[in-house]
Amino acid sequence: MSDVLPITKIPRHGLPPRALVVGDPDRATAVAETLEEAVLVGQNREYRSYTGTWKGVPVVVSSHGVGGPGALCQFGELAEAGVRTLIRLGTAGSLADGITDGDLVIAEAAVRDDGVTQQLIHPEYPAFATPEAVVALSRAAPEAHRGVVWTRAAFSPLVLTLPMADYLAARVIAIEMELSALLVFASLRGLRAGGVLVIDGDARPDHPDPSAYDPHRDVVASGVARATRAALDALVELEGAE
Repeated sequence: MSDVLPITKIPRHGLPPRALVVGDPDRATAVAETLEEAVLVGQNREYRSYTGTWKGVPVVVSSHGVGGPGALCQFGELAEAGVRTLIRLGTAGSLADGITDGDLVIAEAAVRDDGVTQQLIHPEYPAFATPEAVVALSRAAPEAHRGVVWTRAAFSPLVLTLPMADYLAARVIAIEMELSALLVFASLRGLRAGGVLVIDGDARPDHPDPSAYDPHRDVVASGVARATRAALDALVELEGAE
C-alpha cells in the first residue's frame, strides 16, 4: 500500500487534527506562507496541502478546487489522514442588504443545493456547523455576519437566473459552492466543521451588472487576509477546547 492517499497525495497517516480548507491552490500557498515551519505535504490536480504551525498549534492547509464533489474527495482523505476539525475559508456572493464586498460571513448552517450530498444522505438531513466552531469563529471575527448560507452547484451569475426569491425571504445571507458538502460530511463522520466566507460581490438577480463580477479586488483580498487570521485563530481555540 502506498504511503500517500490517491487523490490528494497527502500522507496516509499522521496529519495534524485541524485543517483549514480553501478552494484555490494559490490561496493554500498564501495561507501556508503565514504559518511557521510550513511544508508542502501533497500536491495533485487542484489539491495542494501544507502542514505548519499557527501560534504553536499544528495545522493543515489544503485546497479542494471548485465544487462539492471534488471537495468531498479532499475531506475524506484529510479525515483518513487524521484530521478531525475542518474550517472552510472561501468567498461568497452577498444575498442581503448590509453585507457587502470584503465583509466576513460565518455560516451557522447551509442550504443543501450542492449537487452531491443527496447521494450521501436524505435531503431532509440538515447541513449545520458545529456550534463550537461557530463560537470560535465569532470570537476571532466579532465583526462578521452570521447566518444561513446557500451552497449551490451552479454559482456563476452568468450561468442562469437563480430561483432565489424564497431563500431571500427566508434570510439566507450568502451563496457559495462547497460548504454544505463539508458540513454534511463532517456530521456523518462525527467531525467538527465550520466556515468563514468573504463577500466578493452581490449575487442577487437585481444586481446592476452581473458581468462585472470581479473577485480579484483589493477589498476582497483584505477580507481574505482577515478571514485567514480568524480561521486560524479559531482552530487554535478549538485545539484548546478538547
